[in-house]
Amino acid sequence: MDAINEKYALAFVSLAGVSPAYRAEVNDSDWKRIALLIQAEGGRLIAIWGGERGRDGNSDLFISAAYCVAEGILWLRMPVKASEGYPDLSAVFPFAARMQRAVYDLVGIPAQGAPDQRPWLDHGVWTSIFPLRQHCDEKRTVAGLEQYPFVKVEGDGVHEIAVGPIHAGIIEPGHFRFSVVGEKVLRLEQKLGFAHKGIAKLFMQRTLADGHELASRISGDSALAYAWAYCMAAEAVSRCDIPLRAQWLRALLLERERIANHLGDLGALGNDAGLAFGLSQFSKLREDCLRLNEQLFQHRLLMDVVLPGGIKNDLDSAGIVLLQAQCDVLEREIRKLQIIYEEHSGVQDRFITAGKVSPALAAKLGLCGLAGRASAQAWDARTDQAITPYPQLNVRMATHRNGDVAARVIVRFEELLEALRLSREILRQLPAGPTRLALPRSGEAGTGIGWVEGWRGPVLVALESDAQGRILGCHCHDPSWQNWPVLEHAILGNIVPDFPLINKSFNLSYAGHDL
Repeated sequence: MDAINEKYALAFVSLAGVSPAYRAEVNDSDWKRIALLIQAEGGRLIAIWGGERGRDGNSDLFISAAYCVAEGILWLRMPVKASEGYPDLSAVFPFAARMQRAVYDLVGIPAQGAPDQRPWLDHGVWTSIFPLRQHCDEKRTVAGLEQYPFVKVEGDGVHEIAVGPIHAGIIEPGHFRFSVVGEKVLRLEQKLGFAHKGIAKLFMQRTLADGHELASRISGDSALAYAWAYCMAAEAVSRCDIPLRAQWLRALLLERERIANHLGDLGALGNDAGLAFGLSQFSKLREDCLRLNEQLFQHRLLMDVVLPGGIKNDLDSAGIVLLQAQCDVLEREIRKLQIIYEEHSGVQDRFITAGKVSPALAAKLGLCGLAGRASAQAWDARTDQAITPYPQLNVRMATHRNGDVAARVIVRFEELLEALRLSREILRQLPAGPTRLALPRSGEAGTGIGWVEGWRGPVLVALESDAQGRILGCHCHDPSWQNWPVLEHAILGNIVPDFPLINKSFNLSYAGHDL
């Protein structure tokens, strides 16, 4: 502790839990100084969020930031006044801009000096009585999407294509404004926030014991990752050491969530490249995976399986046999399909060089998760900040350097096969014992951090509770916050018809972003 305090010239407090995490109260000058120091040493900004210090709606405001550094997770919190705001961090970490705009929309705290202060979550229908904006004036509110100040691209032959927020497919809402010449994309600008649900306030109506139900429903394709991260934070607050068997089963379920999503994406990517055969084959494999989830754990998407204190459903010997057999079938079929994808000239023609993100650009913009690893960003919480049982499993991180659709497909195949290997190892080494303990009442207010490498990238949950176990604040962060802005760069120079393919190769979350 002395070393980290000396390094950053702050008074950190170590947070309980299985993942190393530290929290410090900072002032205005520390806010940007620490950001510059962390950037210089190669650390990463994870999230920025704002809130109130209590449940009554009249408490002081604060701004928080979470960073990932060699020592673990750093949580900085600073008291602020809505009239004064806090120093802008977008010049240090570019993707901070959208999070800062969201903080203003939700809480009314501005980032002083930020070059982009347009609304982000607010689409012109919020009022001053909206519960998350009690401290916010209405000076910036715009009258709907039509008047949102998109950046204009001018020149001979330039025109705009507006896509969404309602799409032709059955997907969540998001708006994409293309500036093009012919079919070549000169600029893409996104407008998200249509799936905003007021998650922060909903958490404040819950307790540590039942908050996992809300966490697992933030983004359906990452239900397990969010639930585990939330439970990790809640267990840290409560000083609860969960049974070893439950920890291993959580890892098994996380890998099954990763498997199901990679199977679905690989099928969709094949379909977008004109190979409908790939969609049908991968869809069947994914459906088999989800059906076995329901059979063994009572939910296809694994909602409500991970609970504070452990796991809801144990796994018997017959279930272990079924899972092992499915791993064998999946690996055999995936290897066959990988060869088909790699040898199909039409598919490779669409994949190679499409949506390229160079390692330098990925590092500058903070690209993370599987998309980051496809652009040489070798970050994976299962290896960097590994928690049980991952240190015992020797996770093999899948990385690539080309940063195009082809590279993101390769990373998916490699992560699929590694997830199957990890699943087998977990089933082989699964320790005996109970699967759940009651969540104890600590009798005092507490703070905890949860940090899990979901299939899309790292998921963070920062949690605070009072002495009665009621949630005072809970911030859930999706890696899509980092990756959505990178998609705007990945499409540049490509043609409009390649956007669905490039977009699917990232497959970012609307619901996880629009909290």
